[in-house]
Amino acid sequence: MSSSAVPTHKSLSLTQTFAASLQPWVNLTRVKFFAGTMLVFWPYAWGLTMTARSADVPIPQFFYLLLCGFIGASLSHSLSSVCAGCVWNDILDRNFDRQVERTKNRPIASGKISVRGAVLFLWAHLGIMLWMVRDVNALAWKIALLTMFPLAGLYPLMKRITYWPQAWLGISMNAGVVMAWAFITGSIPTSALALFAGTWAWTIWYDTIYACQDKKDDINAGVKSTALLFGNYIKLVLAFFASIMMGGLILAGILNGHQLPYFMLSVGGGSLYLAVQLYAVDTDSPKSCWAAFHRNGFNLGALIWSGFLADYIWKANASVLSDYVSL
Repeated sequence: MSSSAVPTHKSLSLTQTFAASLQPWVNLTRVKFFAGTMLVFWPYAWGLTMTARSADVPIPQFFYLLLCGFIGASLSHSLSSVCAGCVWNDILDRNFDRQVERTKNRPIASGKISVRGAVLFLWAHLGIMLWMVRDVNALAWKIALLTMFPLAGLYPLMKRITYWPQAWLGISMNAGVVMAWAFITGSIPTSALALFAGTWAWTIWYDTIYACQDKKDDINAGVKSTALLFGNYIKLVLAFFASIMMGGLILAGILNGHQLPYFMLSVGGGSLYLAVQLYAVDTDSPKSCWAAFHRNGFNLGALIWSGFLADYIWKANASVLSDYVSL
């Protein structure tokens, strides 16, 4: 090997310096905490699969739209994190974050990234997201704008004025349910609203558990949340919202004409998973709360989607078989 092919100490040093300079920006997007992205993605995936089943969307087109939604969720998560505000939330909450052990080293709170730089970074994300929805119909466009600006934008302020910021977050995080219907059909049926209500309750479930990580610090910082509001009755109230979630899934399934795969996997499997998680989580342990939150983003979301997907493929194959027999 020639000496020119061997990396010099100087080139390695420059590479390491460049990588180190990017690290705060990577941390700002929370890309390492992928559960947040998935929690934005799953409501869209559920709504899209539900719509595809009803509207007989071809399977290749369905998976293309699913991929687009995943990219959008990744960008939205950078804009709005597990709470509507990775970038925006960190800009507004930088003084709060400095008072909380878990968040005091975030890039803006610690001074690694300036507020001006973060704002420019935020607008870059917004620009990409607006470009992605440039060709949608009027209803879908209105939903996209409502989600990106007032809903996600105002969430960081909610924790300052109400103990129910998770209720506002639930509207923002789950707009993908109605967005999928609006984009494909140009309408929002009752079944979509039922599913939306279920996902809204799901957000209160998992984000209350998430907020339990910071209860002591939040009291000192003056941050409000359902974790503080529910107090000693937190598991009882979480069980209530889990019931609303499952009720929404059941009603959506009935209204949309779903069949056995959906009710077995999404409703039955999802109910069992929630029950086990409610029993296992220790709301006074940050480690337990983070693990439960993480499992919602990956395990529970995927389990419920598997029922939607199996039912969609079931119906698609039945239609193909029916057409074949009629020939």
